[in-house]
Amino acid sequence: MPLTADLVSNLFGGSSGSTAAGDAASGIAALKLARTAGAATKGIAREKRDPVTVTALKQFETAIAKAKDVKTALQDPRVLAVLLPGLGLSDQVAYPGLVQKALLADPADPKGLLASLDSRFAAAAKTLDLRNKGLAGLKDPALQKTLTDGYVQYQYQTGLDAANPGISDALYFLKTAKGETNIYNILGNSVLRRVVTGALGLPDAMVVQSVETQARAVTARLKLSDLQDPRKLEKLAERYVIAAAGSSTGRSTLSLLA
Repeated sequence: MPLTADLVSNLFGGSSGSTAAGDAASGIAALKLARTAGAATKGIAREKRDPVTVTALKQFETAIAKAKDVKTALQDPRVLAVLLPGLGLSDQVAYPGLVQKALLADPADPKGLLASLDSRFAAAAKTLDLRNKGLAGLKDPALQKTLTDGYVQYQYQTGLDAANPGISDALYFLKTAKGETNIYNILGNSVLRRVVTGALGLPDAMVVQSVETQARAVTARLKLSDLQDPRKLEKLAERYVIAAAGSSTGRSTLSLLA
């Protein structure tokens, strides 16, 4: 059955026929399509042939091969252009100084820099292990494949956002949030936080509040046990995509969920 504006209205409430509902229907349909068997494989295969992607990967490999040391490599925009998206940190490309310090920091230090940053940094530092391996780590063929594969997948998923905002975040959420039981792990990851608060209709301004206050606001609206239920997890992702779709009628698309 095709997903139409009327069907979205019937599923989630609200009036049918609005532009917002149409946008929501398109977003949910796109999310479902992206998760069908073989969709990602085909999309990634196309992305690997894209001239822009091919050029970026070649420049990445060349820059690492010519780097004098790991710090030089982490200062090279050609390296960061692939490395950060490949590690799920594409939104940090504008902060090369912080990136360098974070990726060379000790993820085991409970009082170190990584303890105060988005949890994605700690995960990236562990994956790279540049603190111990230095430039040799970046030159490792296995690690380079992990990074380039991650970059291609990022390019594919963000390409989906061009037509339907929020799809890449929703896919990341479905993969990463499954089974999460700690609210602070969600709030400490900016993508998970964005999806959850967006799906729940919580305001962006909430970020200025203490993390404890934010945690209470989220858990008052969401049972963490829902993240262990595939159907409820998917419903949250769909709510986020609806919210991201926006509304040309001036109403929040979350009103369609009322």
